[in-house]
Amino acid sequence: MYDCVIRAKGLTRYFGDFLAVDHVSFTVKQGEVVGYLGPNGSGKTTTIRMLLGLLIPTEGSAEVLGYDVVRQSEQVRANSGYMSQKFSLYNDLTVGENLAFYAGVYGIREHNRIEEVLDLVGLRGHEGHMVSQLSTGWRQRLALATAIVHRPKLLFLDEPTSGVDPAARRAFWDLIYELVDQGVTALVTTHYMDEAEYCGRVGIMRDGRLLAIETPSTLKQNTLPGLAWDVFVGGDNGRDKQDGALLLEALNALNGCPCVLRAGLVSDHLRAIAPADVTKEDLQERLCEAGFCDVHLEQVEPTLEDVFLALAARD
Repeated sequence: MYDCVIRAKGLTRYFGDFLAVDHVSFTVKQGEVVGYLGPNGSGKTTTIRMLLGLLIPTEGSAEVLGYDVVRQSEQVRANSGYMSQKFSLYNDLTVGENLAFYAGVYGIREHNRIEEVLDLVGLRGHEGHMVSQLSTGWRQRLALATAIVHRPKLLFLDEPTSGVDPAARRAFWDLIYELVDQGVTALVTTHYMDEAEYCGRVGIMRDGRLLAIETPSTLKQNTLPGLAWDVFVGGDNGRDKQDGALLLEALNALNGCPCVLRAGLVSDHLRAIAPADVTKEDLQERLCEAGFCDVHLEQVEPTLEDVFLALAARD
């Protein structure tokens, strides 16, 4: 019996001279939801395709559900569910016909199972709708349904909420955790930093390398070289509508401060990362010296975007 659902050791993949995945190693235990975070082209999809046995690693090895991904790839895919990044359903079939087709591919003959899956993903009543007429959010629900119809023990979800509105994204994550409550393990790739907060652990990729994999709270505590500050410039406590030109000037001033490690725009204000020994008063004094005396600063919890930028800079 396998002790880890996924065990990757030094997974590496070249495409010609291009290094897509660079010696990636990690484990995933049963019942975990692990997020794989990174920008497009960072190697997330290539990693999943190697774990599914769809691509042979150039170097390294991996076991999924106790099976070797090269020698036993058919067993891996038979016991895993895969929701690909690109929509892979049939537009000229209905919701029910697509689900029945994929059930047949996996050898599922129980009509009750199709009914269960329709209820689980909230597609009951939509069986007769053509896929071509569905919104992106409903298509993603159907894609998930086809990935779980054969009761897989492990789900690979490759950017499952790409192009979906925020409310539908939240509902989709509720579905993922409902499946986890039923004993499923999930590896989910995303480039949405806020979505990674839903995961038990998060792996951060960049340029084919796995920079870190830990819980979101641990990443925030151990990765940043200092504290995070929100900086509001001008107005009543800095909370009036921010002037774009003024923000850019203040951003340049922050980046010019020796006591600021990194600064950037966040919505209608600025975010600064400064060493832990730099106080609020220190930052206000430096900004005032640069001509920005009417500022409001708040120490805030760092985001995973702050973590990613810190890791990327360190790398």
